[in-house]
Amino acid sequence: MQSRRKFLTYASACGLAGLTSPVPGVYYHQAQQNFGDLRVTQIESHDIYPEYQDFLDYVLMHFYGPSKRTVYIVHTNKGLVGLGESNGAEPETTLQKYIGTNPFDWIGDETSLGLGTAMYDLMGKAAGVPVYKLFGQAYRKLVPVGSWTVSADPSHMADAVRKYSKLGYTWLKFHLSPFENIFDQLSAMEKVAPRGFKIQLDFTMHGTNDHMPGLCERIGNSAIIGAFEDPLFERDIQGYAELRKRSDIPIYYHHAPLGATEELQRRAADGYIVGHTPIGNAIRYAGAFAHANVPFCLQNVGGHITRSMTTHMQAAFKTAHFHFHCDAETWKS
Repeated sequence: MQSRRKFLTYASACGLAGLTSPVPGVYYHQAQQNFGDLRVTQIESHDIYPEYQDFLDYVLMHFYGPSKRTVYIVHTNKGLVGLGESNGAEPETTLQKYIGTNPFDWIGDETSLGLGTAMYDLMGKAAGVPVYKLFGQAYRKLVPVGSWTVSADPSHMADAVRKYSKLGYTWLKFHLSPFENIFDQLSAMEKVAPRGFKIQLDFTMHGTNDHMPGLCERIGNSAIIGAFEDPLFERDIQGYAELRKRSDIPIYYHHAPLGATEELQRRAADGYIVGHTPIGNAIRYAGAFAHANVPFCLQNVGGHITRSMTTHMQAAFKTAHFHFHCDAETWKS
């Protein structure tokens, strides 16, 4: 975890400047040499209902109910196939926008995260390069990934830590719940957490009537607490800046109301979470965070297709330092 005290001062307004790179054009010409005039000819859309992992099934079924997501299989005139996925099916009118186009027409796609993922899959395959190279150079070889569960009784929380840590995870995120005592949960998790295992607590934008600085200080006494996410109402930007000054635990801002613009100026958080944003938007956010030298992650919930795409993007985004969550580990497939 990068120490927030070492962050450079963000001294100038930057807006959401995008990352610029000549790389996509180079690979477009390489793809042309390899496959000629590549075109999307058909898009299959499949709704799937993956099962939760056995140790999570009871709590996730009661919290969310059955899981559903949509997988896209994109065919081309040259036999290449691209994969993408989303939480829900795109309308037929959106699918038709891609038919007949070259995948490289969708560099920086702002239409559909799921179909944009399939387009980047096709671009990489056509050019013969890993997808991260379409965004630029690699800033890291390893991209950290966290695990997920929902708030439940202390025995479940301890079991989640035990099982995830054995799989190699070093972070677990969950939302605090008014139906569970966080201190009982922490006590149970502390007993089984290996050294270095950390918890990211999501307060769901001040989902409590407690005095937040005092609550964060008390919770932060636990050795396994690693980050607080959305501890205040999302619009209280100055409150975030003040809380950050008082907290020894890093503060993550997920639902930044002004798109991480004024929030960055005021140094309201130690890191930012950008959730379910189209690829083009993610590129612009990455440029802003790189300019400010502030870490962030992408939070796109989905299966291993989504996890793979997010990994490629975070490998190439300069300050995408910290772990992301996509929840692929919660399903059996």
